[in-house]
Amino acid sequence: MLTLSTLIAVFLYLIAATLQFQTLKKQTKSSALIKITAATGVIFHTFSVYSVLHQPNGINLGFFIAGSLVAWLVATVVLFSSLRHPIENLFIGILPMAALNAALSVWGPNLGVAKIYQGGLIVHILLSILAYSVFTIATFQAFLLSKQDHALKQHHTRGLVASLPPLQTMERLLFEMIWIGMILLTASLVTGFLFLDNLFAQQLAHKTILSIMAWILYAILLWGRTVLGWRSHRAVRWTVSGFFLLMLGFFGSKLVLDIIDF
Repeated sequence: MLTLSTLIAVFLYLIAATLQFQTLKKQTKSSALIKITAATGVIFHTFSVYSVLHQPNGINLGFFIAGSLVAWLVATVVLFSSLRHPIENLFIGILPMAALNAALSVWGPNLGVAKIYQGGLIVHILLSILAYSVFTIATFQAFLLSKQDHALKQHHTRGLVASLPPLQTMERLLFEMIWIGMILLTASLVTGFLFLDNLFAQQLAHKTILSIMAWILYAILLWGRTVLGWRSHRAVRWTVSGFFLLMLGFFGSKLVLDIIDF
């Protein structure tokens, strides 16, 4: 069942992304079929994620399994957000990413081992994954905003630009995501200090330092937006820089530790 559900999820994700890409090329409105296909993919991916996470001797948060969990959460959030905002073009990048991560969690190297996690630590881990997922979506949003801003300055108003909300709306959505991500990242750091014996222990130091650096970058970005009125170009650069630090902290450290354990 695990293999079958993963295959179906991968297939549906790729179909939905392809349909959305064709919609973008034709400059037509995204259909309900695309969202239904993506939603069905998310449902099958849910079973796949649950199956690889929960093992007889605990929860396995190995590199590829954690990647699948993040990708599933990102796909789910974007899918629900698309019901309120016209951000379906994010499917083109996010759904293939989710398909790849789902496949790697099942057929990739089995990095990491299953462990028993206590309640407080589970809260910290969930908050970290939620924060990383929201910032992943914000980064995709930032890339779209950058493309839109560049196209408008070149007076190109067809293709991708024509299918996106106004620039001001795109910026507002981006900063809404960053605020949510900041709240989650702050809560993740606080619970880490509360429930972990030493966040600066040898195995956690790099992740902690990089996460704090990312928090500082995002805080400066939000301050610049509120006080100085920073807009698209600065917002994109600071968003991507913060995400790069988070990615190194979240996945870079995990990859190194999992390879050592492997």
